[in-house]
Amino acid sequence: MTMLKTLAAAATIALAGLLPVAATAQDTATEAPVEITDFSVGPADAKVQITEYASFTCPHCANFHATVWPQLKADYIDTGKVRFTYREVYFDRYGLWAAMIARCGGEMRYFGIVDMLFEKQQDWAASDDPNVVVGNLRQIGKVAGMDDATMDACMKDGAKAEAMVAQFEANMEADGIEGTPSFIINGEKHSNMSYEDMKAIIDAELAE
Repeated sequence: MTMLKTLAAAATIALAGLLPVAATAQDTATEAPVEITDFSVGPADAKVQITEYASFTCPHCANFHATVWPQLKADYIDTGKVRFTYREVYFDRYGLWAAMIARCGGEMRYFGIVDMLFEKQQDWAASDDPNVVVGNLRQIGKVAGMDDATMDACMKDGAKAEAMVAQFEANMEADGIEGTPSFIINGEKHSNMSYEDMKAIIDAELAE
């Protein structure tokens, strides 16, 4: 078992004491493999394709989503010029739990929950007490319209957590990602940047 798969198992086991019922990876080992899909916004055939790798507990990622993301979305995604795909990175169990809550909302709610997770990052992720963190994440889920039963079912899904970590591990290795946030723009890897720098790259791609 790799370090990251150990993270998935440890994270779901830790949740066992925080939720009414919890399933570990061992409990769900006989179930069919879980398929984990990426979430995207913007037209599939957009000329510029951007994939962001980010962690919900990464301060630099939160800053990107506070300062760059609104302009990027308004100028390029909403206008059909860019398709943006978000890929979750799990450096710690809090980040994995946050991703589980975001995915629990489904495709229609996903990016709205992502926005809330980054906007309130210093609030929900600040505590050393896992009970407080889970409570904070559940509150975000409630604001997004989910009930306790729905969130319990998502958060106790050990097989899904392990599949999420396995996909994250494979994607990170395939794209050579070493830090967050990182971006793959039409196949080229870039590190964190300002809106002006990203705009220049996008405009150059659109002009070709």
